[in-house]
Amino acid sequence: MMSRTRGFTLIELMLALVLMAGISSILYGSLALASRSWDGGEAKADQVSDMRSTLAYLRAQLSEQYPQRMWKTPEVQLMFAGERDEMRYAAVLPERVAGGGVYYFRLAVVRNGDKSQLVQERLIPDTSALQEPEFRDSERSVLAEDIAELKVSYFGRDANAAELDAPSWRDRWDDRQRLPLLVRVDVKPVKAPPWPSLLVEPRRGPEAGCPVWDNAQGRCLRTGGR
Repeated sequence: MMSRTRGFTLIELMLALVLMAGISSILYGSLALASRSWDGGEAKADQVSDMRSTLAYLRAQLSEQYPQRMWKTPEVQLMFAGERDEMRYAAVLPERVAGGGVYYFRLAVVRNGDKSQLVQERLIPDTSALQEPEFRDSERSVLAEDIAELKVSYFGRDANAAELDAPSWRDRWDDRQRLPLLVRVDVKPVKAPPWPSLLVEPRRGPEAGCPVWDNAQGRCLRTGGR
């Protein structure tokens, strides 16, 4: 007996091709979604790592601020000044970075083309100058990209206030004789959630960099009475 083998019809073949195309489209979409999720997870992990390393660096440096003074200014003023959106201070760099030593820093958010960056500018201060240096030709390090806002707050007493006066938080630091008791740094990225607040207590008092410290007036003197 002879048997006949029945083949696929044109309609069945077209249906099979349509099903294969649908399955391939679903698989491609799943792989693309998985790839985007993976890339997004890596980007978020990088952001978290950058945030943690930047906060750790700032915490270590701000807590070790150096009470550097301008010796030829009338008030023998500290090299420390604070605004709401920037802070200028003196601190020590490790020897492995630029040879170490005491530098004058500026922490701020600056625009670079269409980007906004959290930067730290630094220069070697001339403590015999008659006024503080400007950060025109300073070296710059980028601490974080795509930062929308930097907010710095200072906890301390008013200039010339007595030690018994109650300290308070403020957006500006005008006392050129004493460092604030606490400094709080808040960073807000453009797209990511705000960073955790960084609260730092400077460990060195302003008298550490002063030859004669007047406790009654809370100011530095060049000599015993002047």
